[in-house]
Amino acid sequence: MEDKSYKSFAIIALLILLLVLSYFVLKPFLMAVLFGIFLAFIFTPLYKRIHKRIKSKNLATSIVCVILAILILVPLWFLTPLLITQSINIFLSAQQMDFVTPLKEILPSVFSSEQFSAEIASTISSFISRVANNATNIISDLILNFPTLALQFIVAIFVFFFVLRDGDRLILYLQSILPFPKEVEKKLFKSSNDITFSILYGQVLLGIVQGLIAGIAFFAFGIKNALFLTILAAIAGIFPIIGTAIIWVPVALFLLISGDTFAMIGVIFFGVLSSLLENFVKPIFVSKRTKVHSAIILVGMVGGLFLFGFLGVILGPLILAYLLILLDLFRDKRLPGFIIEDSSKK
Repeated sequence: MEDKSYKSFAIIALLILLLVLSYFVLKPFLMAVLFGIFLAFIFTPLYKRIHKRIKSKNLATSIVCVILAILILVPLWFLTPLLITQSINIFLSAQQMDFVTPLKEILPSVFSSEQFSAEIASTISSFISRVANNATNIISDLILNFPTLALQFIVAIFVFFFVLRDGDRLILYLQSILPFPKEVEKKLFKSSNDITFSILYGQVLLGIVQGLIAGIAFFAFGIKNALFLTILAAIAGIFPIIGTAIIWVPVALFLLISGDTFAMIGVIFFGVLSSLLENFVKPIFVSKRTKVHSAIILVGMVGGLFLFGFLGVILGPLILAYLLILLDLFRDKRLPGFIIEDSSKK
């Protein structure tokens, strides 16, 4: 009996040791591995459509990999110089722009105090300069760290290829090692799949689409540095509650101050359209899928951003959601879900 206990303890200790060592081995490329897995989940529908026509799994997966590489590398190659130029332009404009005089004309009673006006102008200028400066630094870091990023990208593509091609076998393998009853295991995988679908499609991809819609107005009405503003709107659109309004509202106010009423109306129209899009399009993505409370997504995105970098915007809410799935599966209650809601039960 003691011999069996010793062997079990030794096996568990060895397993923990190997897991820790594996973590340190994968740590330099962990984000690339996770990024490849997320991309495989997103592109699985496209892969299945291609695989129906092309019976070879390797060929179908290779075609999707080529499409992915084109979608990532071509925009980076052509847009990076423009983004650097436009971010520098915004930074320089913020240093020279007079924010106080137009605001005094619109709200003379509020900006009657010279000290208050100077503080507001300094705050606005500092905020715009910091955003532009941070964006420039991020783009510059991408260029300076190109060899490392290229290696990370290769790892992500390899992971993407094998997860996309062998996703079904991977799921079966994970099911075989999980220490859960079959019923709990089935619910866990279904809920995890629905949660991932809801966040990646309903929140991330839809948020990018919202940003692109706001960007249409920036380009159509000749807003300076439109590409840079569109990228910011797409990033802001990913975050729930915040949304694209944090970008297009200041642009509309700037146009109002500048006296360009026609462009202001156009930006407001497309901005409101992008903000309302979620109410009409999101149900298409997440219909009959599990919905996560917006507060959980927002907290997860912000926390993930600080902990893991930009990929944490996706990883953070997924980690919290998976934890809540496990808690929800094991709670011995018949009350309906509050934080995570299964829309199929409505």
